[in-house]
Amino acid sequence: MKTTPFETAIALKCFHIRKTLLFIAFGIVLGCKQKNPSDTASKSGVDTKPNIILIMADDQGWGDLSYTGNTNLNTPHIDALAENGISFENFYVQPVCSPTRAELLTGRYSGRLGVYRTSAGGERMNLGETTIAEILKETGYKTAAYGKWHNGMQAPYHPNSRGFDDYYGFASGHWGNYFSPMLEHNGKIVKGNGFLVDDLTDHGLEFIEKNRDQPFFLYLPLNTPHSPMQVPEEYWNSFKDKDLKLRYGGQETENENFTKAALAMVTNIDHNVGRITSKLKALDLEQRTIVIYLSDNGPNGWRYNGGMRGRKGSTDEGGVRSPFFMQWKGHLSSGKKITEIAGAIDLLPTLASLTGTEAKTKKPVDGRDLSPLLFETDTEWKKRTLFNYWNGKTSLRTQEYRLDHENRLYAMNEDRGQTIDISKSSPKVTDSLIATKTAWLATIAPPKKDDRPFTLGHPDYIYTQIPARDGIPHGKIERSNQHPNNTFFTHWTSTKDSVVWDVEVLASGTFEVELYYTMKPENAGVAVQLSHGHSTLVTRIVEPHDPPLTGMEDDRDARIESYVKDFRPKVLGSIKLQKGRNPLTLKIPHMDHDGGIDVRLLMFRRL
Repeated sequence: MKTTPFETAIALKCFHIRKTLLFIAFGIVLGCKQKNPSDTASKSGVDTKPNIILIMADDQGWGDLSYTGNTNLNTPHIDALAENGISFENFYVQPVCSPTRAELLTGRYSGRLGVYRTSAGGERMNLGETTIAEILKETGYKTAAYGKWHNGMQAPYHPNSRGFDDYYGFASGHWGNYFSPMLEHNGKIVKGNGFLVDDLTDHGLEFIEKNRDQPFFLYLPLNTPHSPMQVPEEYWNSFKDKDLKLRYGGQETENENFTKAALAMVTNIDHNVGRITSKLKALDLEQRTIVIYLSDNGPNGWRYNGGMRGRKGSTDEGGVRSPFFMQWKGHLSSGKKITEIAGAIDLLPTLASLTGTEAKTKKPVDGRDLSPLLFETDTEWKKRTLFNYWNGKTSLRTQEYRLDHENRLYAMNEDRGQTIDISKSSPKVTDSLIATKTAWLATIAPPKKDDRPFTLGHPDYIYTQIPARDGIPHGKIERSNQHPNNTFFTHWTSTKDSVVWDVEVLASGTFEVELYYTMKPENAGVAVQLSHGHSTLVTRIVEPHDPPLTGMEDDRDARIESYVKDFRPKVLGSIKLQKGRNPLTLKIPHMDHDGGIDVRLLMFRRL
C-alpha cells in the first residue's frame, strides 16, 4: 500500500526524534505515539488528511476560563478540549488583535508583515506572504473563515484572496452591533442572523456538514468578548447580579460590570464550542479532526488573570499569554500539559506537519513545528526565545525569563506576576537578553510611513468595499468616533468639504457604485460627486433617510466604539475607472440647505 503524505511526514518526524525508522510492507509507520490517520478515515475513504478547526476568541484573557482556575464562570466545552487533548501552559500571542491574526496565519512575526496598527490600513498583512489556508488549499482542503478578519478588507488583502474559499463576517476591527448586524459574504454586503457568535457558528456547522467527506480547514476568529459588550439576555442574566469571587488583584480599578459582561460573552463562546464538538461527534469526525482553541491577546479589562501583570495592549505576561488547547481524539494524549514556550507563529509549521503537507512559503517562517512536543515525552527540545512587540515596546520570553520593555528581568517560573526585578542580580542574563532583543529588532522594520494605497477593482473579484474607516475627512467633516474601525462621516455642512481615500485601481473597468448614507429630510436634494483620476460620477440624492443611532440598547456596559445607524444603500450610477493610483474623492458640490449626508461606505461592483 502506498504511504500517504501524512504517513511520510510522520515517518520523517520519527527519524529525527528517535533516530530509528521502521517500515512494514503496508507502509504503516511504527515508533510514533499516534495512530495512523487512515484508521479514523471516513467510511467513504475520500481522504486521510485530518480536518482542522481553529477557534480564536477576541480579547479573552488567559484567566477567563474555568480550566485556568476562574471560579466566576463555567466553561465545560472549552475545558474539555484540554481535558481530551493537550494544553500548552506557556503559549504566547501579541498584545492586540491584528498582529496575532497575521502571525497565526503566516508563521512570521507581525513586524515583518507590515502590521503595525489595528486600523487605517496598518492592520493589513503585506502582499507576498503565504498563509496556512493557501498551503492547505493547494493540497485539496476546502477552506473557510467566519468572523473578524482584521488583516485587510479589499482584495488582494481580503480573506478570499488569502486562501479562503468562503468568508462570512466583518473584515474590520471594532464592530458596532452584534445582533443581526451588517456583514459581508465573500465581499457582498449581507445582514447577519441573530447574535453574531451564534451566527458565525451556524455557518461553521453548515461548512462542516457540507465537507464531512473531504478534508477541510475551518477558521473561526470570533468577535467576543471584544467590546461593545453585547450578549444575549440568557447569558447576561446569569452574571448581572452574580457575586464575583475572584477579582483583579492589581492597583488598577476593575470595572465589575464590564467583567460580568465579558464572562457572559465567554460563556456564550463555550456554548458554541460545544455545538461544534457535538457536531463532530454526531458526524463521526472526532478522530479525523484537530480542534484548536486560543485567544488573540490578553483580557480587555482589569479582571482575574492568574495574578499576571498587564492586559490587552501590554507586552507583559498578562497581555500576551493565551490559553492554547488542541484536541485530536485517538491521536493526542488526553490531559497532557506541555510547559515548553510556544506561540502563534508556530501554528503554520505545526499544522503543515500534522497534515503531511510541505510548508512551502515564499518567505522564511519564524515559528517552529510543535509536533515533537505533541507526540513525545522524552524529546530534546532546543531552547528558544519568543518576542512580543507593540507600539514601540518590546518584551521577550525564554523558558525561564521575561525581559520587559524597560529591560527589567523576571524569573517567570517563580514570579509569573513579574513582581521582583532581578536584572541587577543577574547581569549576565540581562545583558545577553538585551543583546538578543536588540538583534531581533534590527531584523524587523516597522514602516516609518505606510505608502500602501487601498486597492480597488481586483480583476478576480466582483466587489470592493471602501469604508469610512479608510478615508480622510477634509473641512468640517467629522468622524463619528476616534476609533475609526466602525465609524461613519458626519457633520457635512459645506460644499467645500470632502472625503478622500488613497486608492489604486488594479484593473480598468466599469463599476456600479453604491453609497451607504443617511440624510435628514430637510437636507434632501444634495448633489454627490465621486471622482478618481479623470473619471467622475455625479448624481443627486433626494430620498431622505434619518434613522436614530442604535447599539446602546443592547450594551451591557458603556462602549468606546461609535454607535451605529441603519445606513441605506443608494446606487449612484456607473463609473469607468482606469488602472492606476489616484485620490478617490467624494464631494457634495450642491446643497439646497445647510446640511449634507452621513457616509458609512462605498461599494463598487465590477460590471
